[in-house]
Amino acid sequence: MDLTYAMKVLVKVVEAGSFARAAELLDTSTAAVSRQIGALEAHLGARLLNRTTRKLSLTDAGGEFYERSRAILDDIAEAEALAGRHAMQPVGLLRITAPLSFGVTQLSRLLPGFRARYPQLRLDVDLSDRVVDLVNEGVDVAVRIAFELSGNLVARRIAPVSMVACASPIYLKRHGTPTRPEQLAEHETLSFSYLWVGDDWPFIDAQGHVTRVRVQPSVHATNGDLLRELAVAGGGIILQPSFIVGAELARGTLVPLLTDWRAPELAVFAVYPSRRHLSSKVRVFIDHLVESIGAEPPWERWQRGAASAAAPRKPSVRAGRRGARRALRP
Repeated sequence: MDLTYAMKVLVKVVEAGSFARAAELLDTSTAAVSRQIGALEAHLGARLLNRTTRKLSLTDAGGEFYERSRAILDDIAEAEALAGRHAMQPVGLLRITAPLSFGVTQLSRLLPGFRARYPQLRLDVDLSDRVVDLVNEGVDVAVRIAFELSGNLVARRIAPVSMVACASPIYLKRHGTPTRPEQLAEHETLSFSYLWVGDDWPFIDAQGHVTRVRVQPSVHATNGDLLRELAVAGGGIILQPSFIVGAELARGTLVPLLTDWRAPELAVFAVYPSRRHLSSKVRVFIDHLVESIGAEPPWERWQRGAASAAAPRKPSVRAGRRGARRALRP
């Protein structure tokens, strides 16, 4: 028995949902497909498929074997591509995981260009704020937003992410604008449940001194987009990454606070399991992230407007002359 071909038959049967449809895709007979599955089950000593008159379903053993078979076939296809004239066109399935908010607001804008560039790659994208075990869950690459990374994984830094304390003009009109970090303890705050510093918000002054403020949030949430919307509605002050609040800061629906201080900077990292074998599909994805995001990440562009607004305006010659004449009057 050709084990690789038998694995291919199993994958086709599962994806097609029937022996007959798999036979069409493989350009063979239904009987031949059935014989391959039977021989594979005999070779493994385990039933892989539950067969009824209406549908097929994988057994527990079949599910595990199917996932491994699909990954192996993808690796074989990639190895063939690397050895042939299509070495620069990676093929197969690329499994990606990314934080929910970053995936929705940023990754969604980058993937269409990536798909157009590498049409032979299929993508399986998991958006989740949990820390995914890349090895055990069979993930090829993770996009992570972090202050620093730990563990035995390999990472490439893609771009900076500033953390911004901000609130809406509505809130500031009602409650006043804090001018020092310590004053945050007296304000309504909205906190991200997974923030690496918890509710001890750190701020760094121009001399590098760190001030930590223990806030008492009126809302904890596991999603930054929800907190942003609450803040826009006047619900309180948030400390959130720029890729979540940058657009609102640019529009003025949120206002940056404590601009003489800064919060510790985070970064976007691309994380993968091993340096020893960086597959071409992971390499081109990481390169696409670097190229598409560029030296100035789109989520940081709001700072241009903030800098322009903060810069003192040079008085016109006419205004200066008027002022001088007024000054000379008795």
